[in-house]
This record gives sequence, structure tokens and C-alpha cells, in this order.
Amino acid sequence: MNNTSLENIGCFTTVLDPYNGITIDEKYLPNTKEEFEINLDFLIKSVENRRNLIWIYISINKSEFIPIATNQGFIFHSCGENYILVVKRLKDDAIIPTAANHTLGVGAVVINENNELLVIKEKHFHIGYKLPGGHIDNCEMISTALEREVLEETGIEVEFESIISLGHFYPHQFHKSNLYVLCTATPKIYEINTQDTQEIIDAKWVDVNEYLVDIDVLDYSKAIVLSALEYKGFIKVNQEVLSHIKKDFELFFPRERKKLV
Repeated sequence: MNNTSLENIGCFTTVLDPYNGITIDEKYLPNTKEEFEINLDFLIKSVENRRNLIWIYISINKSEFIPIATNQGFIFHSCGENYILVVKRLKDDAIIPTAANHTLGVGAVVINENNELLVIKEKHFHIGYKLPGGHIDNCEMISTALEREVLEETGIEVEFESIISLGHFYPHQFHKSNLYVLCTATPKIYEINTQDTQEIIDAKWVDVNEYLVDIDVLDYSKAIVLSALEYKGFIKVNQEVLSHIKKDFELFFPRERKKLV
């Protein structure tokens, strides 16, 4: 049996995973609590001596199944808007992969041909002007998120250039860490036309040197801009090395690599 093997146990169709666990998708759950409880008990007894973990996706419209699962020793692992993922450890030393433990954000250093920096002022941020940016949405690439956030906050179309800084902050939202990816981007147009007027009260171009000496600007923002001016960063290259993987991905490497002797 390989890592993608299917096995029917009771009313469940299970999929074997790399951790010698089995996963049950929400589409394979029965319609009633009674049927779920009977089949879950049968499932546990059938695999407890040969598997490490049992994973079950429970959709929100069958949330009444959750107490049944927890009474059988399942714990919460992660969730989305319309489901919760629960897991049961069948062996004491079974490894449960860590759930998502961080949020992702992206910020942009955009400097035009006039040595002007694109900056914004948020409605709820009262200390000077900051760099445009925001959350990276689920399944969204870094470069795509950067271009989208700058467009929403300033109306400026940009092209991703490089990654020049990475920040890690804890605690952040939802008791998670936050990874903040700072990038450079090249503007395609200069005319500002903010789309997100609920969050952004002003966007403008400001001389880079003036920004770096502005006492109302956070030192962190200044450090990011200086890094963008001094270093070339990591660019998106060499995608072909993972072209065999059927997933969306981005690879970043230093812009200039040392030649091997």
C-alpha cells in the first residue's frame, strides 16, 4: 500500500498519508450522528494497531459530529471558514505535524525615476507615513500579493523586483507569529488613485532623502528603505528546477551569485 492508497473502512473512505496516518475527507462523512458514532468506533478499533494517526475533516454543516469525535480522543488541529480538522493519536510517539502557526504579510519599497518613494497613511496608523502592503491571501504568491496590495492602496501598478528583508513578529493576530516579507517593485505608472479608501487616507510620492530624515517615520521603515537602496536582494529565478512539481510556487535566489572556482 503506497502513500496515496485508499481503504474503505465501514462507511469511510480513508487515504493513507506519509505519517502512517489515515485521512477522511468531509465528503465521506455519513449523514447522521448515529451512523458517524458507530462507524468511528469501528474505524478506531480496525486501525489502532497498524496506523499512527486518524485525521477527519468535519464540515460546518455537520458540526454536531465534533463532540462525538472529541469523546473518542480526537483533538483540534486546524480549521477554515467551513471546516475543522481533528486528529487522534493512536500511538504515543506518533508525530502530528504542526498546524499553521503564522500569518503572512508583504510590504513594498517602490521608488520612481525621480528618486521618490511611494508611501501611504492608514486610517488607524497615526505615526507618519509607511510603506504600502498588507496580508498575503490564502494560496496567493508573494509577488502577486505585493502587486495587488500596492494597487489597492495607491492605484499604482507595479512589477515585483526582489525581496530585500524578512521580519518575524510574535505575538501577532490570533496568537500566531507574523512573517513580513519586504520587497522592491518598479512602478509602471505614477498617478496615484487609491482604491481602498476605507483603510487608506492618503498616498503620495515623497523624496527618498526627505523620508529618511523625517522624525515621524519609524526607524524600521527607514531601515527597510536603506536596505533596498544598498542591496540587490533575492529575485524570482530558476523556476525550472521544480517544474516537475504540480503546485504553485516561487523560488528566490540572490541576484548575483558567486562563481564556483
